Amino acid sequence: MPLGTAVGIDVLARFGRALADPIRCRLLLALREAPRYPSDLADELEISRTRLSNHLACLRDCGLVVTVPVGRRVRYELADRRLGHALDDLRSAVVAVAADSTCQDAETEGCC
Repeated sequence: MPLGTAVGIDVLARFGRALADPIRCRLLLALREAPRYPSDLADELEISRTRLSNHLACLRDCGLVVTVPVGRRVRYELADRRLGHALDDLRSAVVAVAADSTCQDAETEGCC
């Protein structure tokens, strides 16, 4: 799917919305390491299960995570292992850009 298409743009926008919240970022990074159960994620991120459930629902709706039934429990994992690589690449790029202080308007405009 070419990125310039409406579908490609929609996919990127959904990914951006998912990353717009620090808790969802932490969830994605945790799931990048290994699949997890909700109770483990709630403990690890030190958030309530209700709050966690809302964030996991958002990530499911964005198509970034999937559930895998394991007996009577449900485990969460990234929908595609390439998402883990994309998160690593994005984080590296953002850190590199943040280290570049050439943006003249960063402090006054809060844009960068």
